[in-house]
Amino acid sequence: MIHGMVDRPLEFTVDELKRFPSVSRIHFIECLGNHSKPEYKTVQETHGLTSCSEWTGVPMSLLLKECGVQKGAAWIVSEGLEEVKGGGSIRLAKAMDDMMVAYGQNGEPLRPQQGFPLRLIVPGFEGVYNTKWLRRVKVVDRYYMTYNDYGHIQKEEEIAAMTVQWGPKSVITFPSGGQQLPGPGVYQITGLAWSGGGKVRKVEISTDGGQTWKEAEIPGEVHSKAHTRFGLNWKWDGQECTLMSRCTDELGQLQPMRSQLAQHFHEPPDYYKTHGVQGTDNMIQPWRVASDGSVHNALV
Repeated sequence: MIHGMVDRPLEFTVDELKRFPSVSRIHFIECLGNHSKPEYKTVQETHGLTSCSEWTGVPMSLLLKECGVQKGAAWIVSEGLEEVKGGGSIRLAKAMDDMMVAYGQNGEPLRPQQGFPLRLIVPGFEGVYNTKWLRRVKVVDRYYMTYNDYGHIQKEEEIAAMTVQWGPKSVITFPSGGQQLPGPGVYQITGLAWSGGGKVRKVEISTDGGQTWKEAEIPGEVHSKAHTRFGLNWKWDGQECTLMSRCTDELGQLQPMRSQLAQHFHEPPDYYKTHGVQGTDNMIQPWRVASDGSVHNALV
């Protein structure tokens, strides 16, 4: 159902939705719970709460136009079938941009745990806004407090931006925490990069703890708001070193270090080592390669 500030409140069956023009796009979904902490040892622990799929469905803009959005409307509120009515308030501009009501994932119908028969896809936004088992969308003129509310969306836009749309992010997956290099030699450093702000424009890698950076190679096509593989050939001399990656997206946003975030919010330099990052954590993840080839979380 789509109702609220529309000229024609309408209900759509799945079969009716499939008669609309469809789109298929590759997008990541990432949970707000993806935080890097000193006690996390592997990349699965620091960055494991994300995935990337090809989603197929109907653009939300088409459905809203079919219903006729009224003047003064500024937000939509989604609602799912789960007990908490897992939904959220999303600006109408985002709904008219690239959101979709999806019925397919990776070439097959949504699976039950992915929200069958319908789920909302909100590219680049925190995962919880991608409402599963979607049943209703209400068009409204203001922000509604829902299950996903963090109590500060309207009051502090700077913090709100960190808890809704993901900033540019990357992580080295090899070599990474818990892995072992057999000895000095040539290796390919590889990892994933993504951003809620659009396409990955560039990924840089540092092998000296951020003192110098080299641009990595990005093989294949780059999709907007999707995981992007990068790599760089590296000759390790057997000495202890710290590996980092940083992403720049098509908006020109640069993935920050934790010290930069602490400075921005007037916190002590080591604040985020002990307290973690509030909101969407897109800080640079360092990995320390010891002289014996073992790899460790360098936040420790």
